[in-house]
Amino acid sequence: MNIGKAIKELRNEKGLNQRELAAECGLTQTSLSQIESGAKRPNPGTLKKLCKYFKLPEPALYILATEVTDVPVEKQQLYQSLFPNIRNLMLDLFRTEHDREDIRENS
Repeated sequence: MNIGKAIKELRNEKGLNQRELAAECGLTQTSLSQIESGAKRPNPGTLKKLCKYFKLPEPALYILATEVTDVPVEKQQLYQSLFPNIRNLMLDLFRTEHDREDIRENS
């Protein structure tokens, strides 16, 4: 599970740099960088701030953070075929139309 990678992907989809997201969530850029790189895990308060900013419940972030190595070897092929669709479904469930427009503009 890689929470930092999931946060970085969400940040990039919104077209934000680390400094901008950190400011929005009341974090330092250094702290966010350490989270995204996996050097440290976000504490519960930080996780809540990030989830609130991305308009995602914490369980959805954990799903987005799931990696192939988290899955038993015998199920990894299934994971690889299904996860992209599951990820898109998770994001679509919680995105607003405004979020979708922002992402289109930043793509």
